[in-house]
Amino acid sequence: MLKILILSGASVDSIIYLNEFPQPIPQTIHRSVFVEKVGSTGVGKAANLCYLGFDTSLHILIGQDTQGQMIQDYLQNKPVKLLYNYDIKGTQRHVNIMNKQGERISIFVNTTSDDPDFDYTLLEPEIAESDIVILNIFNYARNFIPILKKYNKEIWTDLHDYNDGNPYHEDFINAADYIHLSSDNLKDYRSAMENLLDRGKKLIICTHEKRGASVLTEKGDWFEEPIIDDFQLVDSNGAGDSFFSGFLYAYKQGYNMQKCLRYGHILGGMCINSPQIAPETLSEKYIRQNYIKYFGGK
Repeated sequence: MLKILILSGASVDSIIYLNEFPQPIPQTIHRSVFVEKVGSTGVGKAANLCYLGFDTSLHILIGQDTQGQMIQDYLQNKPVKLLYNYDIKGTQRHVNIMNKQGERISIFVNTTSDDPDFDYTLLEPEIAESDIVILNIFNYARNFIPILKKYNKEIWTDLHDYNDGNPYHEDFINAADYIHLSSDNLKDYRSAMENLLDRGKKLIICTHEKRGASVLTEKGDWFEEPIIDDFQLVDSNGAGDSFFSGFLYAYKQGYNMQKCLRYGHILGGMCINSPQIAPETLSEKYIRQNYIKYFGGK
């Protein structure tokens, strides 16, 4: 069992579901659905990977508040080793406005501290024991990079809706061996992926929402795979982290790139078919059954 350490990413999200995004004019909206859920990219990845055969640890910042307790309660029933420090700014909170197509407007109404005051070396034993580190792009997480370099760990990072040349991402790109990103803000995703590969990366994975996903390998080989258009949309929150987790699972099984992309799409599809940030029924057996359902033995 490979040991994965995920560094950062937890929030409580207030989610408003509308048929359409509101027009940018003053108005009152009388009909909507509202829920509060645990979210963010670290929790999303941990909630998937812990059921896919990985020994999963997650480090996050939370507040000594109701939202921080919600996150702890959500994870305590999952096979995740939760490591946390309290943040004087409180737990990160988002307001997500969703339309019926699954598109999202996300507003960060409370963010974690950029440089919280805690001893990062206390996590050194966890880092030393990990086979894989997922370094999420929260500002405080960049402070782990010197320790990660010390132990020469395999690092995966998720740049999310990256835009070329954004200096915020540079430390994370430089540290990573494997990079996942979305093409949402890219004018030319192939060029952006090639530029990242030229910086010594081993693999670049790029998602295109309903247009599928692409992989560029260290050897310069390209692979493309469309989505599986068979999963009913319930809630798209967490789909990117589920894709990431499905791809990583297949990659560590030694599968070829086409199969890795398919596993990513399967888990992403399972996620949008669930009201939670990760599918409630997830297991290695279940994701493999879905693979056979859609692709047979290929």
